[in-house]
Amino acid sequence: MTEENVKVQMRKGILEYCILAILARGANYAPRIIAELKEAEMIVVEGTLYPILTRQKNAGLLTYHWEESPQGPPRKFYSLSEKGYEYLAQWDKAWEDMVKQIENIRGKAANEE
Repeated sequence: MTEENVKVQMRKGILEYCILAILARGANYAPRIIAELKEAEMIVVEGTLYPILTRQKNAGLLTYHWEESPQGPPRKFYSLSEKGYEYLAQWDKAWEDMVKQIENIRGKAANEE
């Protein structure tokens, strides 16, 4: 398995979390979400993002509204619902726990060398 394959698998696992984290800062539309993910080197394409947004919306984690755009058609802006903020808090806790677990494992491995 190459380093790039490892990164791809890790990104898939945390992409939902990253999307919720972006939307926790305020309403946003899909192309801007993609741009933020790319800026963070979490490469993603529309074909990956839209199914996740739809799944999160259907789960009640997101709401959306339409806004007129100065250029082109109206934009669909997504926001976290109350349930979305609660779910994000669960992700935050799970992430912190996992980082600690990995640090414990890595620390033990370094001590055994």
